[in-house]
Amino acid sequence: MRKCCCLILACTLFSGPGPVNGTVTFQEDFAANPATRRWRAFGDSSLFNWNSTSQNLEVTWDSSHPNSYFAWPLNTVLSRGDDFSFVFDIQLGHIAVGTTPGKPFTFELAIGFINLAEATATNFLRGTGTDSPDLAEFDYFPASDFEATVSPTIISSNVQFASSFNFPLELTTNDWFHVVMSYTASNQTLMTAMTTNGMEFGPITNVILDTNFTDFRADHFAISSYSDAGQDPQFAGSILAHGVVDNVVITVPDPAVADVSGAIANGAWQIEFTARTNWLYTLERTEDFRSWSVVLPATAGVNRRLTLVDTNAIAANAYYRVRAQRP
Repeated sequence: MRKCCCLILACTLFSGPGPVNGTVTFQEDFAANPATRRWRAFGDSSLFNWNSTSQNLEVTWDSSHPNSYFAWPLNTVLSRGDDFSFVFDIQLGHIAVGTTPGKPFTFELAIGFINLAEATATNFLRGTGTDSPDLAEFDYFPASDFEATVSPTIISSNVQFASSFNFPLELTTNDWFHVVMSYTASNQTLMTAMTTNGMEFGPITNVILDTNFTDFRADHFAISSYSDAGQDPQFAGSILAHGVVDNVVITVPDPAVADVSGAIANGAWQIEFTARTNWLYTLERTEDFRSWSVVLPATAGVNRRLTLVDTNAIAANAYYRVRAQRP
């Protein structure tokens, strides 16, 4: 008897624009310990602390430390062809710049979408301007050599920047700020709106991706404390800030693979699932989970059910998976 199972894996590659099949919304109010769900700390975990009494996340943005993130997996890979949004509340209790010796100017604190594998690599340096690919985030630069600035930013896979610089916009301490960032693929526009204590804060200029902007890949939402390493010494900045983040809402497209079923039909193993446009799907097989072979070449998905069939199945102990890739 042939024994079969299927494993679903999503992988990050490169693609162009494509429509969204649906949306998934995730909400986090930190009423319960986020560590019991899928939040994970990377880098210096001491910079992130769940306050069970206040039911929020206490954050230290300290650029003297290595790149550090408190991150939540999206279960999909975002690109410029996807609609997405994120919302959060932030309150700063203390903020200072020039806190690292020899780096007297300002530096950013950040919240938004990252590519986790790249963001945790040793060569990822936010301060160089050339070594921080695949971001879509809210950046705030406290005042120092220039006025306090809010800067929504998207950075492509080959480190092209699309951003707006809005000043003077100071995140005053002990005040709550509500941030809404929404990207629409049809007009390639990232919109940012903010309020403080119920009053409009801004306005903030939209970020529009032009035709020369290539693409980006992001797979996690993160509260990011970036290292100040690698900057030009003439302009180097640093930051030390303490605050809290709360009421996070993330809306992203459906996962690339959903509603999976598998069966033997007419003597051949087949797997059926809901696919999405602008993804490629490859059926792979293994007998020992050490090596995988391609059963079918990559098939382009559309926003409906897709069936992949192994017409040359082996006699026994075959296990299957679908690899979802952005072309």
